[in-house]
Amino acid sequence: MNPVIVKVIIIACLIGIVASLSTGLFHLVSDKGKSKSMVRALTVRVALSVTLFLLLMAGIHFGFITGKL
Repeated sequence: MNPVIVKVIIIACLIGIVASLSTGLFHLVSDKGKSKSMVRALTVRVALSVTLFLLLMAGIHFGFITGKL
């Protein structure tokens, strides 16, 4: 696998995590946390974080990710 593709996947996951966190903050401030939108946004963030962690572990194990990126 090309190292550039690995970098793009990692950066895309990080951007998704930050976007989901921002969405959760927006829903917390706008509707005072009374709707389920904030919970959904934070659930997506946790799912993306776990997915990124698993992808990093698999990438290191299978040699897609070396010591330097």
